Amino acid sequence: MERFDAVIRNPRARLPIFAFAVIALLAALWAGLIRLGWGFPPLVTGIGALHGPLIVCGFLGTLISLERAVALQKPWAYLAPLFSAVGAIVLLVSQGSFFGVLLLTLGSLGMVAIFYYIVRRQPALFTYTMALGALAWFIGNVLWLVGFRFVTVTLWWTAFLVLTIVGERLELSRLLRLSKRTEQLFIAALAIFLFGVILGTVENALFAELGIFIGSRLAGVGMIALALWLLKYDIARRTVKQSGLTRFIAWCLLLGYVWLGIGGAFRVFYAGASAGALYDAQLHAVFVGFVFSMIFGHAPIILPAVLSREIPYTPLMYVPLLLLNISLVLRVAGDLLFGLTVRQWGGMLNAVAILLFLALMARGIIISRRREAIRNRANANIKSASAD
Repeated sequence: MERFDAVIRNPRARLPIFAFAVIALLAALWAGLIRLGWGFPPLVTGIGALHGPLIVCGFLGTLISLERAVALQKPWAYLAPLFSAVGAIVLLVSQGSFFGVLLLTLGSLGMVAIFYYIVRRQPALFTYTMALGALAWFIGNVLWLVGFRFVTVTLWWTAFLVLTIVGERLELSRLLRLSKRTEQLFIAALAIFLFGVILGTVENALFAELGIFIGSRLAGVGMIALALWLLKYDIARRTVKQSGLTRFIAWCLLLGYVWLGIGGAFRVFYAGASAGALYDAQLHAVFVGFVFSMIFGHAPIILPAVLSREIPYTPLMYVPLLLLNISLVLRVAGDLLFGLTVRQWGGMLNAVAILLFLALMARGIIISRRREAIRNRANANIKSASAD
């Protein structure tokens, strides 16, 4: 227990977990490019099949649970990101072993425990929404563990990310003092989305393709409704008129909501797709367009909280954001109209945009450390002069 207390008090002790999450992201990007047909050497046998799990569980699941653990300041809460981070590395080096999946599942169970504690302390619509997101991640991992098809598993993983992000935005939207009717519209959209996810799982187990077709379509309708709700009621509509980091974050959010709606539309029109180009467009509109736009917007706030390092704003942050969105348009156009080559280049530029953003975050951390060192030296000189 004392070691876990050290994790809470010393940000450096969190670095291995954070590093494992970044390794999972880099490996996932490499795997994704291989899946697109780029002739890169595989890091491990069958790495292409690990693209989705490494992104969703190894990277996003670890970072989200780590951020919650840091906010909660409870030693036991760090078990969730620890299991998830180690599970991602085990999954990678053991080529998708059962033990790696089990560790990731335990990590998601830890996230459920975190939100159970949070909901008991602060019962509210936004905490319930994020708790449902954690539960969706756990359910998706259990289905993966027992051998369900990935088309079903990814539906639950989509719910994990959508509900977590939407819940966070709902929390901030409280500043606008939303009316009862507005909250009811949110609940209705959420209910449609969740009903589609559940129906897709239950019906898929009973009636094969019929269930995933109906469930995916309903989930898509719910995603469109949530996107429209966010575009109308999220505080980003106001903060986009400001400047600096606040405006950058707002643009990330608004672009992400558009992609959430597009991803929902793809689920409605291409509900039966479970592989190939249409499925690629359906998934990546959400996982790249929505989720990574959210990451770009929230990283300058969340990373300082997790790593205790300020990340100074720079207008250069718009470069990877624009590249991410333009390249995703290219990728989706390749999926729907132009074929594999366009799709490959869109995917490659997706990866470049993400790597460029990571480089900017690393640059910001280095600048922050240098500034801190300068301040410490200045303070030491002042103390020394005062003593003399």
